Amino acid sequence: MKIALAQIRPKLSPDNLEKHKEFIKKTDADLIVFPELSMNGYKIKDALLEDAFNIDYFKNLNFDKDVIVGAAIKLDGKIYNSAIYLGEEIYIHKKVYLPTYGVFEEGRFFFKGNNFSVFNTKFGKTTMLICEDVFSGRTIEFISREKPDLIIVISASPAREFKEAKLLIEEQWEAVLKNMAILSGGYVLFCNRVGFEDGLGFWGKSKIINPKGEIEKEADYFEEEMIECELNHHLTLTQKYFLRKEN
Repeated sequence: MKIALAQIRPKLSPDNLEKHKEFIKKTDADLIVFPELSMNGYKIKDALLEDAFNIDYFKNLNFDKDVIVGAAIKLDGKIYNSAIYLGEEIYIHKKVYLPTYGVFEEGRFFFKGNNFSVFNTKFGKTTMLICEDVFSGRTIEFISREKPDLIIVISASPAREFKEAKLLIEEQWEAVLKNMAILSGGYVLFCNRVGFEDGLGFWGKSKIINPKGEIEKEADYFEEEMIECELNHHLTLTQKYFLRKEN
């Protein structure tokens, strides 16, 4: 199975579908992943009520592969920062941890999700997380318990201080993502956006991490890019076997 991460620069607008289609056409991957709020842009603020999508919008989209997008979606009268898996079935993860400190204001505009879940896809047991969701002991416990085959993390992470030619925030992300891969024995797909919005610069460096906690592919800083990788099913089985032995 082949997967692709599309590290794009979305507009601050609900008019990003054509950019998604452009990247979808470029790959023969079985799954392509886009970043957090890829359909809207990140700093939506008061435009949220007008720019949020209805689930029927996504039901009417047809692609020749499985696609994951990030979008502000209205469900039961509430608007959530969501990851949406578009395949044979539609699955939605509503972001649980909404950062509301410093430059972040998500708690002012979105309702939060309540839980994490796994669902079955052609890639095996799959779960989706959104940015801040990753930095929680509750999430790590969930990953360790459920041991998904595929962990998809979509993000809009702004750049912070450099440390010896590498972003400090990237070091923190790598530590958590590698830990999740090792604890689950599965692949971790981290798709982070690029571009600038309202003073925020998003750093990219999307990564594919294998079940041994090794980075197999990664994108560059700050530029639109797509990376691809064949998933090694035997490596996943091997790592999960070792986890069973240790338990």
